Amino acid sequence: MTRIVATLSLALARRIALAAQGFGAGRPEACTPTHLRRTVGRLGLHQIDSVNVLSRAHYLPAFSRLGAYDRGLLDEAAWGPKRKRTLFEYWAHEASLLPLALHPLFRWRMAEADRGLRGWTRLKAFAHERRAEADAILARIRAEGPMAASDFEHGRSRSGWWEWGDTKQALEFLFWAGHISTATRRGSFERVYDLTERVIPKPILALPAPSAADAHRELIEHAVRAHGVATAADLRDYFRLKPEEAKPAIEALVDAGTLLPVEVEGWRQPAFLHAEARRPRWIEGQALLAPFDPLIWERARTERLFGFHYRIEIYVPQHKRRHGYYVLPFLMDDRLVARVDLKSDRQNGRLLVRQVSYEPGAPPDTRERLSAELALMADWLGLAPPLPLA
Repeated sequence: MTRIVATLSLALARRIALAAQGFGAGRPEACTPTHLRRTVGRLGLHQIDSVNVLSRAHYLPAFSRLGAYDRGLLDEAAWGPKRKRTLFEYWAHEASLLPLALHPLFRWRMAEADRGLRGWTRLKAFAHERRAEADAILARIRAEGPMAASDFEHGRSRSGWWEWGDTKQALEFLFWAGHISTATRRGSFERVYDLTERVIPKPILALPAPSAADAHRELIEHAVRAHGVATAADLRDYFRLKPEEAKPAIEALVDAGTLLPVEVEGWRQPAFLHAEARRPRWIEGQALLAPFDPLIWERARTERLFGFHYRIEIYVPQHKRRHGYYVLPFLMDDRLVARVDLKSDRQNGRLLVRQVSYEPGAPPDTRERLSAELALMADWLGLAPPLPLA
């Protein structure tokens, strides 16, 4: 058995996790491309989600950590001119924006998808009996340039992947397999595809692809750096590795001294601490957290760290919702102290607070600090601030 080298209090584990995620360091007075690049690099990815009731999900983690930054910086990094790009799209945790330097670490996943070993069941047919259809679509993009599903004769934008037509399924297979990448996003947020060699900069494509085992090990190290301290399940969830992929990677990093086996007060499973993780004595600051923020996207971990039971209720019938439709937890110092159901009322130009739920024992200044954070978010979104909180 792996020898436990330390026991951490839950409070220390929480501070380690928050510091690893970029909280507690203070926000810059003016956010630069360097600040944004460091933030995405620290997290390893920004999850993409189509829900736009407040703001697109990929914009929110940087706001939580940096404050009111220019969203155009993220757009340029992800979908701007090739010479200015620092991010690319791929399936990592879910659909994600990732630093370009991580591209080689996912080529094993692309190769598996190309052989029909990855991706959703319906897509795998395009690796075998329907390969000719995918190849024909790839040839057309090669000849005609960037195209979206709606640009094909029978393609049209649909509301979800379960409604994808044949063209969209073939495009997504080619995307999974690494033959095409996202060239840009249209106003409707529809993905526009182009050949990977025309999207990803040549110096990145020229980087050697590590073996699958080496890539797994590097991805696990990225995950533990982003977590600070985490269980094996937490680590493999970050980039959606299978247990048989993550286990030898974790063991190798323990043997190398990069991961330190520890116990965390109240956790049933053993944990792993990054050898270079900061151990702050306190965390100061506040942030509204998107449902897809990497600090809280793994709900069981959120409950273990913060004693905070959180579920997104978008798909729950309205009369059964407890806290609202699009609820953001409010982080204050090292605790999650409230939940806020938010909506951007773009027609009337105001940020709406549809419901606020305070956690038991929330500090007396929670309302004041939450109001300040909501005013900052409203200004960042170009909206009038919400009405005073009750």
